[in-house]
Amino acid sequence: MKDTADTEKNTIMIAGDSQSLPASLTDILGDEYEILTATSGQDAVDKAKEFLPDLILLESDMPGMDGYEATEILKNSETACEIPIILITERNNDDSERKGLSSGAADFIVKPFDPVIVRFRIENQIRVQNQLRFIKMLSTIDQLTSMPNRRSFDARLDLEWNRAKRDMTQCSILLVDVDHFKIYNDTYGHLNGDAALKGTAGIIKDALKRPGDYAARWGGEEFIILLPATDMEGALGIAEKIRASVEELVISILGYLDTKLTVSIGVNTQIPAQGSTIEKFIDEADKALYTAKRTGRNKVCRFQSKKKRRSADRITSEVG
Repeated sequence: MKDTADTEKNTIMIAGDSQSLPASLTDILGDEYEILTATSGQDAVDKAKEFLPDLILLESDMPGMDGYEATEILKNSETACEIPIILITERNNDDSERKGLSSGAADFIVKPFDPVIVRFRIENQIRVQNQLRFIKMLSTIDQLTSMPNRRSFDARLDLEWNRAKRDMTQCSILLVDVDHFKIYNDTYGHLNGDAALKGTAGIIKDALKRPGDYAARWGGEEFIILLPATDMEGALGIAEKIRASVEELVISILGYLDTKLTVSIGVNTQIPAQGSTIEKFIDEADKALYTAKRTGRNKVCRFQSKKKRRSADRITSEVG
């Protein structure tokens, strides 16, 4: 999957029951695109769902599942429904066009085709697809910090939560709050407040080393971090690293005034089980964050259920 900032080539899948169609279209398209081929309607459906090309060129008349049926199936697919499809047909009439458009095709190419027209039609679809993808990307990115936003995080958390539930693995979450940020913002101004948030975001990004770790701006001066397959000890270690790094961060104002900030962090770890919810998972991290703020700020606190706290108190009493 690509956006307009991606330097990789867009991928086009060409589906037809003869070798001549992919060959002739590949000659027309040249080296500008990555080409993926399919030899039947069913093959096109399977490969489209697996590889998610940027555009599909689909021959309408194929034995078995024809191009119209394949188009309809793909447009009703959860994973491939947004891929534009250009139907290639030998019939240039209203009935075939109506049938193709009703099945979800974005455009038509009529054989025998003009190479210049083919290129224009393909370029138009690719341009629109890239623009839509770029707009979608912007809707999931926080513009100030360039981190994923809350909407993007919700989608990622849902994915990882279900994976952890299936595999019965631990999942950890960190809620990070910049201490007394309103006072800082009011004292030094919004531009310097923005610089402080960017600095904090940079520290959080640098602390995450694994590809699966995911951090986002939760809102205002709060950040949230997802650590899949991470136990409490590992999550506390990352949280403490972030806290200490923010404490050491120096934010220079106008080149002569150095300022500093701290953060409070709430940590929660859980193996998703029957009856547990994402909302409760986040709420418990929020309770741990509240404890960190209530007990002095600039600290990391973990969530513990009342049952675990009572057990810990009992053990402490027995040892004493």
